[in-house]
Amino acid sequence: MKIAVYGAGGVGGYLGGRLAEAGADVHLIARGGHLEALREDGLRVESVAGDFAVDVPVTDDPADVGPCEYVLFTVKSYDTEAAARDLNPLVGEDTAVLSLQNGVDNERLIADEVGREHVLGGVAYIFSTIAEPGVIDHTGGPTSFTVGELDGSHSERVERFVEWCERADGVSAEASTSIRAELWEKTAFICAHAGMTAATRLPLGDVRAHAESWEMYRQLFEEVCRVGRAAGVDLTDETVTEWMEFAEGLEGDSYSSLHYDLTQEKPMELDGLHGAVIRRAREHNVTVSMNEAIYAILRPWAARNERLDEA
Repeated sequence: MKIAVYGAGGVGGYLGGRLAEAGADVHLIARGGHLEALREDGLRVESVAGDFAVDVPVTDDPADVGPCEYVLFTVKSYDTEAAARDLNPLVGEDTAVLSLQNGVDNERLIADEVGREHVLGGVAYIFSTIAEPGVIDHTGGPTSFTVGELDGSHSERVERFVEWCERADGVSAEASTSIRAELWEKTAFICAHAGMTAATRLPLGDVRAHAESWEMYRQLFEEVCRVGRAAGVDLTDETVTEWMEFAEGLEGDSYSSLHYDLTQEKPMELDGLHGAVIRRAREHNVTVSMNEAIYAILRPWAARNERLDEA
């Protein structure tokens, strides 16, 4: 199976590396110092499920790779539109482009460039990041991937990808006929968890310790679920309760990637998360005052980090 990983960071680097270990023909697409390190030393993964290293082709030009059976699309949401415009050399008649990103707008933006028939939705639950150029640090999480057709149908291409994931060590995968709901559920969690840890600049334990803050965490969840329902997504009444119970069980020192990007002066996915929820809410006349508050607090930081990144 020929796979291109567009964005060989924490998610794409880990999953692509595991699939290469399992025998897939994996090609990484990266940039900058990460690209150079991958070319010189291969991909190294330091993982709670066992360290490993693989030597796979890597490039910054999709034309070097050519059409693939699957493209794992794992760039940050703020890079989606630009990266999607570069996908065409990778996409043949039967290519599936699988988005494993945060947010609910990525699949639409990819489809605008390559056609909806090529796009799969996916949800990744994994804690991993680039520790240094060429090295992925996988620290935990369920390490599970959920994949599905956007129209909710069963398909051979989804099942085949899941089968390949199950061949790989340190990976769990499942097919879903409700991937849109899965995307909204994860977005609800991220908006609450990332929003509160980034806005307070404190770990989850400190947020949980104060009733007012913990209630805001819940309200962020509830707002996103209301917007999802207004957009026609089947989100059950138990969604918020189940996720809050999950959050209760997380380690008190848990932060988020949004907090990490804020404090490390990196570009932030604020617009692809809270911004997207706010835009959808306005389309459907849904009140999302807590998400608007988080967005207003973090917007100056996001703009500042973007300027620093461009400097």
